[in-house]
Amino acid sequence: MARLNVKPTRMELSKLKDRLAISTRGHKLLKDKQDELMRQFITLIRKNNALRDEVEKELTESMEAFVVAKSLTNEAFIEELFAVPDKSITLDIQEKNIMSVMVPEMNFTVDEDDKESEMQYGLLNSNSELDDSIDRINTILPKLLKLSEIEKTCQLMADEIEKTRRRVNALEYLKIPQLKETIHYIQMKLEEDERASITRIMKVKDMGQ
Repeated sequence: MARLNVKPTRMELSKLKDRLAISTRGHKLLKDKQDELMRQFITLIRKNNALRDEVEKELTESMEAFVVAKSLTNEAFIEELFAVPDKSITLDIQEKNIMSVMVPEMNFTVDEDDKESEMQYGLLNSNSELDDSIDRINTILPKLLKLSEIEKTCQLMADEIEKTRRRVNALEYLKIPQLKETIHYIQMKLEEDERASITRIMKVKDMGQ
């Protein structure tokens, strides 16, 4: 480990000891942050996996119902039915702080004027499979939004964990050992100079006698 290029003086020794103390405290804080980020990240990953399995299952079921409905319904009617949305939805994205990581918090609302609106279509063209697929999609929407929120949070936290890990490693394996080695070098140098000074004084005294 290459030591720092500084003059071996008592002033530099004092500065380096202060830097070492700050670096050691910083390393502990960053390590604690990394551990807490990892704990929350693992919890979110488990939640994400469970929710993703649930959403994928429900999406598969709704699409199966839709495929059946489409086979029993006039294709032109299906296209006309979904050409214009019957509701207006507003997505509100806020931010919240998790261990100094700004992550999204998503909420959606159905516009007041559209809350009572329902998809209108003739009963002659309809079938239970079509009704079922539409109901399932409406039910899945909040879960899809929550899933996207969790996945984005996991991505941002993973980036922060990686940054924190690099900083922890830089302090643990580079900065702190470098400071310790430089401090040891200066202390040895100062002790050597002190011994040399004492030797010179003793020689001067001997010569004076």
